[in-house]
Amino acid sequence: MDLPTIMAAPGTPPCGPPTLGDDGWVLTRYADVVAALTDSRCVVPAAPPGPEGTLAWLRGTVSRFSPPDRHAARRALGTAALDTLDPAELSLAAARLTGQILDGASREDVVEVTGEPARRVPVEVLAERLGLADPAAAVAEVCAVAAAYHPGADPATVEGANRAVAALVAMSPPGPAEVTANRLGLLVQAADATAGLIDAAVRHGRAAPDGLATTTLLAEVLRLDPPVRATRRVATEALSLGGRAVRAGERLLLRFDAANRDPAVFAEPDRFRADPADAVLTFGAGARGCPGQRHALALAAGVVGVLRHASGALIEGGRR
Repeated sequence: MDLPTIMAAPGTPPCGPPTLGDDGWVLTRYADVVAALTDSRCVVPAAPPGPEGTLAWLRGTVSRFSPPDRHAARRALGTAALDTLDPAELSLAAARLTGQILDGASREDVVEVTGEPARRVPVEVLAERLGLADPAAAVAEVCAVAAAYHPGADPATVEGANRAVAALVAMSPPGPAEVTANRLGLLVQAADATAGLIDAAVRHGRAAPDGLATTTLLAEVLRLDPPVRATRRVATEALSLGGRAVRAGERLLLRFDAANRDPAVFAEPDRFRADPADAVLTFGAGARGCPGQRHALALAAGVVGVLRHASGALIEGGRR
C-alpha cells in the first residue's frame, strides 16, 4: 500500500532541546512533552471563576481549566457522563446524520466539510445523548462558546458566548451547576477539536489509498496534522526538563505537532504508518489526558467514513 507523506504545517518547530523564549519554555521533543504532561509540578493555568451561566463560569468550572485540587472531582463528572455513551452507537449516529445531510443536498449545492458535517454532526449527536432539550439548536450556541473559549477573545465574541452559555444551560437537564458545566465542556471540545480532526482527515484522505481504514487515517492525521497543536503548563516549583533548569512560575508550551514527529520515536516521521501505535500525544497524557478520546474518534470516524465514500461527493468547496 503506497502511503502518503504529510509535511509539517507552517510554524511547526523542529524537535530539539527545550528553548526559552519571551513567553517561557517551548518543548518539542516527545520525551520532554510526556515528562511535562505527567509531572504534577507542571500544572494547567487555572481559569478564574465567574458568575453562574456565563463564559467565565463555564471556563472556571470545567475540569480542563481547574486547579489540581479541583480537577479530579470535576473530571469525574465528565467521565460519568461519557460512561453512559457507547462509542460504537455514536459512530453509527454520526454516520446516519452525515448521510442525511448529503442526501438532502441538491446536485448544485456546495458541501463544506467545515460546515454541516464537521461542526454540526458531532455536536448534535453528542448533545442529544447528553440530554439537551434541542440538540439541533445547541449546535450554533456551542460553536459561539467555542469561538471565545480560549483567552484573548475579543469582547464582542465573549458577549455572544455569554448569551450562548445561558441558552445551553437552559437546554440542559436539571442538575448541580458543576455537572452542567462539565457536560457543556464536552460539547465545546466536540465543536472545535473533533471538527478540526474531521476536516484534516477528509483533506489528507484524498491522497490515501482507498483501502486505508478510516480508523488508521484518523490516527495518523492526529499525529501528522493535529487539531490541537499545543497546550500550556506552569511550573509550580523548580525542576529539570530535557536537561534544562526550569524555575518556579515559568510557563511551558508543549508542542504536540512537533513531538508527534520526533524521529527518536517515529521512524520516517512524515510518512503515514499503516499500523499506528498508541504513542500519539494529541489527546494528552497522564491525569489530564482527554477523557473523551474514544468518543471523539468514534464521532469523527462516523462522519469521515461517509464523506470518504460518498458517491460523487467533492468535499471542501467542491460540488456534489
